[in-house]
Amino acid sequence: MRKINCKIGFDDRLIMLFVLPALAFMVPIVFFGCRLNSFPYFTLDKYIKALIIAVLLWIGDRYILIRSRSMYPSFKDTRKRLIIQSLAMFFYTVIFNNLLGYILDDLIFKTGTYWFKQTLINSNSAALFCTALVIAIYETVYFMSELKQSIEEKEMLKRESLYAQLNALKTQVNPHFLFNNLNTLSSIIPEDPKKAVDFVQQLSKVYRHILELKDEQSISLQTELDMLKAYGFLLKTRFGDNLEINIQVPDEKLQQKIVPLSLQLLMENAIKHNIVSSSKPLKINVYSVNGNIVVSNNLQVKNQVNESTGTGLENIRNRYKLLSDKQVEVIASNADFAVSIPLIGK
Repeated sequence: MRKINCKIGFDDRLIMLFVLPALAFMVPIVFFGCRLNSFPYFTLDKYIKALIIAVLLWIGDRYILIRSRSMYPSFKDTRKRLIIQSLAMFFYTVIFNNLLGYILDDLIFKTGTYWFKQTLINSNSAALFCTALVIAIYETVYFMSELKQSIEEKEMLKRESLYAQLNALKTQVNPHFLFNNLNTLSSIIPEDPKKAVDFVQQLSKVYRHILELKDEQSISLQTELDMLKAYGFLLKTRFGDNLEINIQVPDEKLQQKIVPLSLQLLMENAIKHNIVSSSKPLKINVYSVNGNIVVSNNLQVKNQVNESTGTGLENIRNRYKLLSDKQVEVIASNADFAVSIPLIGK
């Protein structure tokens, strides 16, 4: 039964249980003019004959439908399948209905009326109506089932593709970041060995954070800020007083969730796209507003040969699409640039 239902697309036993008795009751009234309280009377033998024919036609048409779907399973063959299936059902319905009608009317119930012209027209009209009903029910449910499956598969592939891209982006570490930090480390080792030890510890903390959280979709704000402070220490060691970093987030927000590496990525973008010098110090602020975390900086854009691709922001936006309906907002003016990231909740 499971194999057959795969071709049908649903469990049709309940439909057969209720529709077939209803058809057997309706056909004599609609197609043969039978009445419950006047001539020609709707008698038990007429109901039994209609039920037998309806059941056997339904089962036969159902078998043809299943066989045609087995022979032409591909969606591109749907038109060919429907044509062949409909023709097979038509010939089966007409031939089998007339044969069975003759057997029931003239041989079993001995009415001797089946070959009358009007009886033939009414009988075949009723049989073809039953076949059309079978096609309509089964094909509608089948196409709805296929459409639902197709949508689910597309969404699954889209989600898996997005996960793969995001995982690749999360595990990416800018080689320039490592190169610059190694240069900074080599310059402070002879001048301040203790500070060099602290620098190595903070650098190790940053990379450990990246490795530990590469498979996480969200982390606590506390964890992200701990990493951001270590990252900020590396930047401050490198740029000195040319860079100001101010982090002010209330304690009640620290257990809420945020996308991993998002704040670090925004701080990295601020350094990447803005001038950091003694004449133009860069100021980066991290603070909370209306349930969001904002990373802002004064705007002093570098003269770059290539314009920003926006990959970093797009990375954060895509990751939030998997977790929340809340939007990542960019607030820019002539003097400042800020990105507001929603907190997801505990």
